[in-house]
Amino acid sequence: MRVEIWSDIACPWCYVGKARFEKALRDFPYRDDVEVVHRSFELDPGRAKDDIQPVITMLTKKYGMSAAQAEAGEDNLGAQAAAEGLDYRTRDRDHGSTFDMHRLLHLAKEQGRQDRLLDLLYRANFAEERSVFNDDERLVELAAAAGLDTEAVRAVLADPDAYADEVRADEREAAQLGANGVPFFVLDRKYGVSGAQPAEVFTQALTQAYGEHAPLKIVDGGQDADACGLDGCAVPQH
Repeated sequence: MRVEIWSDIACPWCYVGKARFEKALRDFPYRDDVEVVHRSFELDPGRAKDDIQPVITMLTKKYGMSAAQAEAGEDNLGAQAAAEGLDYRTRDRDHGSTFDMHRLLHLAKEQGRQDRLLDLLYRANFAEERSVFNDDERLVELAAAAGLDTEAVRAVLADPDAYADEVRADEREAAQLGANGVPFFVLDRKYGVSGAQPAEVFTQALTQAYGEHAPLKIVDGGQDADACGLDGCAVPQH
């Protein structure tokens, strides 16, 4: 069974939602049969790489809330993250373009390092002091910690077209599936779960989707038919 997760590194609920989903997956009896694929979704597509501002400022401008409301929201997110065992800096974080990070996640996917890099990017953005925005060397360090070759990472960052099509394809697909926010979880292209739901909701979704993920049933009419296999093809006897 495949679970696809659309998310953005700048999305705090994606950070929390990933932890809740993984909690459900750890306790799922058929977890070894579940393939998890992370998909790209930008909350600010087209944002310039050098367009960086404090999170509180971004929230007041984008959503029309007061600074006090924005700070209260960050405090609530910090408490939600802490409940999942996640570190979260409620003050002095910044916000910017995540396009380069998504491009690197596609590079990491090819090498089986996608989930590890995503975890490192989340932690760097939400829990650590040094910014991940408009700092290529910071991204190189995080990608290296995830096991990626630093020269390959620098090559991707130096070429704005590298993996750009893959990022845009993920985003178009999200729109086609009706996802207008993240995190968005799609289970076997049959069920969708929107938002950072409690682990119990993910458990229910996994159980239901897996229950419908029945093994292939063979229809043979009660007899074997001629076929080709690894050892060659059946030879007609008559």
